[in-house]
Amino acid sequence: MDIDSTWRAIDAQRVRVADLLDGVTGGEWETPSLCAGWTVRDVTAHLTLQQLGLREAVAQFRTLGGLNTVIREAARRRAATRSPASLVAEIRGMVGSRRHNIGVTPAETLIDILVHGLDIAVPLGRDLEIPTDAAAAAATRMWTMRWPRPIVSRRRFAGLRLTATDADWSVGSGAPVEGPMTALLLLLAGRTTTALPHLSGAAALAA
Repeated sequence: MDIDSTWRAIDAQRVRVADLLDGVTGGEWETPSLCAGWTVRDVTAHLTLQQLGLREAVAQFRTLGGLNTVIREAARRRAATRSPASLVAEIRGMVGSRRHNIGVTPAETLIDILVHGLDIAVPLGRDLEIPTDAAAAAATRMWTMRWPRPIVSRRRFAGLRLTATDADWSVGSGAPVEGPMTALLLLLAGRTTTALPHLSGAAALAA
């Protein structure tokens, strides 16, 4: 995907996620998401933080700890100070903007909206469209990214070839693990329990 296609995919997914969130009610906001330790509301709040510049990032990320802790606590603070409706409105309001967090590229912004959209949709039992071309582009970035930090540990997939059954996409070499592009995206993102039932050859992952 080129830059223009990537931003179009981000915009389209933001609309889909916002539309889904419009139907979330009451206690559903506190449902545990697929992202361990995060509620649906936390993940939604995190998605509103996709456009922070340096000054905003310094103000938001003031928690001591590793990067994952800093990101989680920034999302929780945001969730605690915004109503669900305002969070959804913020996500929808980002459509058309090409601003992104300092230190990342549009490719990571695409990963964020695709994976976290599923983090919300799956535990709520909601359908969320994930275009295969966007999922393939995100998965490729996850597989190849090495700086500033790897997203995927290739050692975990050593001796395996991951192949999509609904897209022209594959990585690795060795024993085949096959399934829909969305399931492979979730697998690479560490949502293994959710991904495995949709994959064939997945027993190889436990070898």
